[in-house]
Amino acid sequence: MNQRYFDLEHQWAQLRERIAAAASRSGRTASDLTAIAVTKTFPTTDVEHLIALGFRNFGENRVSELNTKAAHDYAQPLTWHMVGQLQTNKVNHAVRSADVIHSCDRERLVDALERAAVNQQKQLGVLIQVRLDADPNRGGVAPADVLELAEKVAATSALTLRGVMAMAPREGDPASAFSRLQQVSEQLRAAHPGANWISAGMSEDFEVAIEHGATHLRLGRGLLGTRPYVG
Repeated sequence: MNQRYFDLEHQWAQLRERIAAAASRSGRTASDLTAIAVTKTFPTTDVEHLIALGFRNFGENRVSELNTKAAHDYAQPLTWHMVGQLQTNKVNHAVRSADVIHSCDRERLVDALERAAVNQQKQLGVLIQVRLDADPNRGGVAPADVLELAEKVAATSALTLRGVMAMAPREGDPASAFSRLQQVSEQLRAAHPGANWISAGMSEDFEVAIEHGATHLRLGRGLLGTRPYVG
């Protein structure tokens, strides 16, 4: 193992401690949570190091990078998450590699995902992205519209409704935002009990997200660093 592996091992050990402590504070255990390593701009060698550290879930923000990394020959089967905004003209390429789409936020996208998944003969997990602030550029559907979009996903044949995803607002209290997301999740689960994922919490706010019911954490900078590693 090289120095990069040991750096990642150290970062992951620190994050695991914080995850376990946050889970304990909310009456949960770390085993209730899934950590997704968001490896945007980092090389496949980092993916391999993280596999050796126990990761099996990986996320990408861009379709091209998702396809490049997912096509690599890894020692373990992996689950690939598309966590960035998705344009309808890139859906076919995204569905080729993604197992789960975290950013479904409009009916046209549901239709495109369904067509692509049917054509590629795969079952695709889908999360409804919820907008927790007023910035439309960040994507997401208003909380009041989640159930309507979820019904459209649930009515498809090749999409599986998994739950909700959100990012905390750039300004303001993330606890308040994640509390709203938890309420939306509870409403969704009342109608669709299997849609029990809450994808929330990144490197800077995952502890707050855990305390408000997050099940899937998207860890990037806190795990891998602030810029691509060259070595």
